[in-house]
Amino acid sequence: MSRRLENLDAERQRRLFDATAQEFAEHGYEGASLNRILTLSGMSKSSLYYYFDDKADLFTTMIERALMALFREVGGLEAGALSAETFWATFEDRYRKSIAVVERDAWLVRLGGLFYQLRGSPRAGASTDRLFLAARQWVEEIVTRGQDLGVVRRDLPHSLLVDASIALIETLDCWVVAHWEALSEAEKERLPAEHIGLFRRLLAPEGALRS
Repeated sequence: MSRRLENLDAERQRRLFDATAQEFAEHGYEGASLNRILTLSGMSKSSLYYYFDDKADLFTTMIERALMALFREVGGLEAGALSAETFWATFEDRYRKSIAVVERDAWLVRLGGLFYQLRGSPRAGASTDRLFLAARQWVEEIVTRGQDLGVVRRDLPHSLLVDASIALIETLDCWVVAHWEALSEAEKERLPAEHIGLFRRLLAPEGALRS
């Protein structure tokens, strides 16, 4: 997120991102208009381009803010706070709380779909790189912490475990976005155990799942 944005007062930020969310919700990424966002938010074009490079940068920043708000509500996931006893249970707990938040605000699912749509754009997808870099750094810390605790395998290269984890995160994200509306309440309730179970089967040391 641009450090320049810290100089924009909270109320103007709220108006801008409310207008941004409304525009992308109604028109999708490609159909969203910066001019309509400016009209809705009352911000000038010169001010917008002072804080953001382009529409993709504005959208990615909105995603960052949404994720920060989600993490504040469901609780953080600091690697150093995890223990061998709480490692997998903590991820399942945060996943379950995230589902409860999404159930109250289905726009978050659509937002995820728009994000991956942008991610796949040859022209504008590079704006999402900073989010994936931050995600990769976090996964690297989690894998390292898990290895230190003895709950993540060491028989494969660290970078391979990170790459595989990132790929699984993206796959599950895209699957959930694509199928969310069709999932029953019971199926949604099973997602945390099922999906974290996939990570355990990928990352846990050999024999750990049988113990």
